[in-house]
Amino acid sequence: MDILISEEKGVRQLHFGSDWVQGAMRIARPYALELEYTREMMAPLLLNPDPNWPRSALFIGLGVGALPKFLHKHRPNCKITVVEISHAVVAAAQMHFKLPPFTPNFQVEVACGADFMATSTRQFDLIMVDGFDGKAKVGPLNSTAFYLNCKARLNEQGYLVGNLLSNQKDSAQSKQRLLDAFDGHAIALPPCTSGNVIALAHVGAGFTSAQADLHANCAVLKEETGLNLSNTVAKLIEVSPKV
Repeated sequence: MDILISEEKGVRQLHFGSDWVQGAMRIARPYALELEYTREMMAPLLLNPDPNWPRSALFIGLGVGALPKFLHKHRPNCKITVVEISHAVVAAAQMHFKLPPFTPNFQVEVACGADFMATSTRQFDLIMVDGFDGKAKVGPLNSTAFYLNCKARLNEQGYLVGNLLSNQKDSAQSKQRLLDAFDGHAIALPPCTSGNVIALAHVGAGFTSAQADLHANCAVLKEETGLNLSNTVAKLIEVSPKV
């Protein structure tokens, strides 16, 4: 896999041998979430506003490390594990995108994400899946078997978040696999402007936060981290099951 780095208007980007952007970092704000879809993947922080949550998080796919870096900065007590299939991607994130040094609370394992999920016995409060190759294909990370393994590794009050963008225009099949694996406890947000579709699933945590609570949690999150998820709140309200 060819790793390419580009830079324009203060934003550094990662490419896998094509123009397709695999991740981006604003050089002046290395821990901020530059891309809209990465911001949207933090939707579980709206649903569980506990400042001590998540206590453990798993990221399948590293890219530039934007998601784990953000969580590491704003939830420093969270035990973060990243599984990335490519040594070269890890090296690029360390060299060009300010990946934090490895500590007991921040670990990167070079392995296949699907294999890791099939063999791990660990439990996580938050699992984020954002793994693609240079042709925007996810392979075994978009299978019912993979989602069932994620379900088995998720704590009862935990959430799975997935980026369903693929080289196919319609992510309906991906949504259906997630619904099947999680017994219907899954939702897909309306697409981002980039075409990314962010989906969430749970085994018991729920999606039915009151609208006032979501807006209040959004305000606190913006105050504490600078992350503004007001658009995501509107999307959650639109698609969440009504009580």
